[in-house]
Amino acid sequence: MSINCFHCDETIPKGISLFVNIDGIEQPMCCIGCQAVARTIVDNALTDYYRFRTEPATKSDNLVPEQLKRTALLDDKSLQDEFAYNDGEYRETILTIEGISCAACAWLIEMQLSKLNGLISINVNATTQRATIKWQDSHVKLSEILNAIDNIGYKAQPFKASNVEKTNQKTSKAFIKRLGISGILMMQVMMIAVGLYFGAFSDMAEHNLVYLRYISLFLTLPIISYGAFPFYKGAVNALKVKRLSMDVPVSIAIILAFTASAWATINQSGEVYFESVSMFTFLLLIGKFLEFRARNRAAEVSSNLLKLMPMTALRIHDGKEEFIIARKLVPGDTVIIKPGETIPADGIITSGLSQINEAMLSGEQKPITKKRGEKVFAGTINGDGNLLIEVIQAGQHSFLSQLIRISEASQAHKPKLAKLSDKIAQYFVAVILLTAIATAWYWQQHLPEEAFWITLSVLVATCPCALSLATPTALTCATTRLNRSGIMIKSSHVMETIPAIDLIAFDKTGTLTSGDFVINKHVIIDETYSKDSLLAYAAVLEAQSEHPIAKAFSPYRDYSYIANNIEILAGIGVVGTVNGLNISIGKPTWFLHSTEHIQESEKQICQQYNDAQCLLAINGKLAAAFYLKDKVRKQAPPLIKQLRQANINTCMLSGDHQAGCEKTQSIVQLDSIYSQLTATEKMDKIKQLQQSHTVAMVGDGINDTPVFGAAHVSIAMGSGTDIAKSGADVILLNNNLSSVYTLKTIANKTKRIIWQNYGWAFGYNAIVLPLAVSGHITPYMAVIGMSLSSILVISNSLRLLTIKD
Repeated sequence: MSINCFHCDETIPKGISLFVNIDGIEQPMCCIGCQAVARTIVDNALTDYYRFRTEPATKSDNLVPEQLKRTALLDDKSLQDEFAYNDGEYRETILTIEGISCAACAWLIEMQLSKLNGLISINVNATTQRATIKWQDSHVKLSEILNAIDNIGYKAQPFKASNVEKTNQKTSKAFIKRLGISGILMMQVMMIAVGLYFGAFSDMAEHNLVYLRYISLFLTLPIISYGAFPFYKGAVNALKVKRLSMDVPVSIAIILAFTASAWATINQSGEVYFESVSMFTFLLLIGKFLEFRARNRAAEVSSNLLKLMPMTALRIHDGKEEFIIARKLVPGDTVIIKPGETIPADGIITSGLSQINEAMLSGEQKPITKKRGEKVFAGTINGDGNLLIEVIQAGQHSFLSQLIRISEASQAHKPKLAKLSDKIAQYFVAVILLTAIATAWYWQQHLPEEAFWITLSVLVATCPCALSLATPTALTCATTRLNRSGIMIKSSHVMETIPAIDLIAFDKTGTLTSGDFVINKHVIIDETYSKDSLLAYAAVLEAQSEHPIAKAFSPYRDYSYIANNIEILAGIGVVGTVNGLNISIGKPTWFLHSTEHIQESEKQICQQYNDAQCLLAINGKLAAAFYLKDKVRKQAPPLIKQLRQANINTCMLSGDHQAGCEKTQSIVQLDSIYSQLTATEKMDKIKQLQQSHTVAMVGDGINDTPVFGAAHVSIAMGSGTDIAKSGADVILLNNNLSSVYTLKTIANKTKRIIWQNYGWAFGYNAIVLPLAVSGHITPYMAVIGMSLSSILVISNSLRLLTIKD
């Protein structure tokens, strides 16, 4: 009986016995090529490929090296859908990169990959050890990007929360193993060193001295080879591409100290420094391990968000219930969500009523009641009701996935100051090496017995690790803290610009007010139509709009009214054909200045209803006026008071009529108000204000795109329903206006902490360099100082996580 290859389904030749463990089952393979590709699929946690493929894979070429197969496999579109986002023009994904030890590694990867044609952008976050990349698939393949990373000594793979956790556990175990071996052997070397030291005063026999030195040499070998290996690897990676990193002086110091000691042992002349090399390496490893643990704490947010996604979903297909992998849901699928279950995809509730916990997205712990027709998001938790939802976005296109991508991109951004410090750090390593050479030469002439120690201290003490960690750790912690409060940073410049903001402009509707409109009063102008039909005409048109006013008409929707040829005029109105009639609904000012939507004779009537929120016209004649009411957000008055106390000016830019703006102003007490503005007029006003102020604009993120583009920083209220298309720099996922002040507070604190980090990093190096060169710092003090400076910078940044709202 013939057996077929699990990968390509071809018959396995006699004598071939190759297997790969896939989901706990040993599956047969026909050749080494298929085995290599199958292992790659398993290694990248993409075994869903086998569960849902519609046909066998093509037979793999045995002649292609396994590494190339691994990366080329990830070019497969069906596999990329598991971890990459595609918007048609480009593809985007997050990679986990192993081997990043400091900010210089991130800089190195960015510099090398930026040379690839077709790579739109790459942002590497040294703190989270992840990279966000965008590329044009027609110009460069993902495999080429991964190979380029591999060529400079780092290993990249698609980011998955479970994989990251396993990798971190693996890295942590490796650190502990290196520390354990180095620590135990160091203690033995130190004991021998004590024996040698006292032996110098008790006339120890020469052969005993030689014996103890050789024992120390052999005990130190595992420490400087296995224990110090990460430093060598980092140094080699940098030198391969003709760059200098922090690992270069450290590696030189370790190798020089051991080589000198080994030479002295073999020649039986001179001093040995095995105990110093052992302790030096051990202390460096402790510093690196503590740094690794601190980085992991700051990087947990994205992994924790991805863990929210359920593995399976209960789908209704052809009238039957079936369990499928959640990532395989597609728009249009209907899914059953039972009480207590996690929602597997973004969707619209088609049946049911329940409390939804969205704390993981918005930071708001209080559950939100949602009913038929309302949107729910992947990763949120269903409360006490059974729901049927229709999937509208799944997988990499879901709100949660977009949230994670945006978060990673914003954390990876380097402000101008950080880019400058990275550049300085590169040159500073060169300065350290030149200074060490000059120091060795000088002390060799004046005090040769101490020259080696002093040179070693210079190499170690002045390593600029803290300098490179100053900004990325602070930004990562700040972004994590903001995410926890439901504040999502989309644009890279926000954390730099917010501290300089001295004027905040607010839209009125949906921003200072809740945007939950209801129809307070209606006036029938054309008695030909009934109240119900007029409301139905208005409702069917407004259903196409995302403006907050549109929600007021949704209860009057009649599905027998069919709208065609819809045209939405942002912030003005909606026009279309409903059941054969030309219908227009919008602001009174729009109708007054319109030459095509109402007859000239109607404009006098229009002026009578100038205080209405919207007018309805049918076939060029005014038919109804609608008066809506809204309420001011309870957070608005205290926010304006806080901003005033912080010496930040405030103003209102609204398209609403003067009376409505003044009513809101009487409650919130802004510094100034501007009413009845079109989107263009708002933009012009922002530009005018920018002549004397740094301006932030807060709006609902729907009709404010032109204004958002003009402001220095734009903030959208609760635009999570379309996070990818929102033009805002910041999105308040919690829809809480007071988060504007939280953002300002954390941005100011972040700026102060970054400057504190730089002050410490530059100050430490400025003090320690002359002390090391002059011989006042021993190697022990040098390694402790270097490690403590990095840990201090990280610890200072971690304070951002503890800021309270």
